[in-house]
Amino acid sequence: MSLNSGILTYGKKDISYRVFYVDRKTLEIAVHPDGSVVIKAPLGTEYEEVRKIIVKRARWIKRQLDYFAQFNPRTPQRQYIGGETHLYLGRQYRLKIVTGDKDEIKLTKGYFRVTVKENPAYEKVKKLLEDWYLEKAADKFGESFERCWPHFGKHFLSKPRIRIRRMKKRWGSLSKNGTLTLNADLIRAPKECIDYVVTHELCHLQYHDHSPAFYQLLEKIMPDWEKRKHKMELALV
Repeated sequence: MSLNSGILTYGKKDISYRVFYVDRKTLEIAVHPDGSVVIKAPLGTEYEEVRKIIVKRARWIKRQLDYFAQFNPRTPQRQYIGGETHLYLGRQYRLKIVTGDKDEIKLTKGYFRVTVKENPAYEKVKKLLEDWYLEKAADKFGESFERCWPHFGKHFLSKPRIRIRRMKKRWGSLSKNGTLTLNADLIRAPKECIDYVVTHELCHLQYHDHSPAFYQLLEKIMPDWEKRKHKMELALV
């Protein structure tokens, strides 16, 4: 698989796109929820031919980008009050806040049952829920890593250590010293989306950039990675 990238100007808007040359018979243009434009073209297609088709479809591409833009931000500012919904592993759960003998959170029958000893103020409920998410993230991210690692361990690569923290702009990263950092908020995504992020970052053990070789490895290990990525973006953006 080889790769080209370019910029299409439509009206006053510059639209970036990437072209992948793959083993297929027809050309496909996809506009994704994160605003990325990806073209898959048959092997051997001249770039100028691809470019002509992109220009011809510019109006449609712009319309799709405008459609997705209307949903940003999709999730309103959280208030941490009873009845509000929060995500866990891709499912929505409502908050049910009660007072009791100790501070705790239980997931039951479609609800986050939040028990607090004192006045259930915003900051108190928020901290309890964030701490609960971190605890679950440690377990679920570890399970995801064990599902994904066999694809890489057989190549005698060094096993990274996992670190969990909140990040504003990234779902994951892999440092040069072999630390796999995952965004704690990823615990809100479905399991298959968590596996995508883990697999994506583990591919950087072999390719440190986003070169065509990197995407070739990612597609070999996880052929439906784009579908998982889009599902995550729709759920979490």
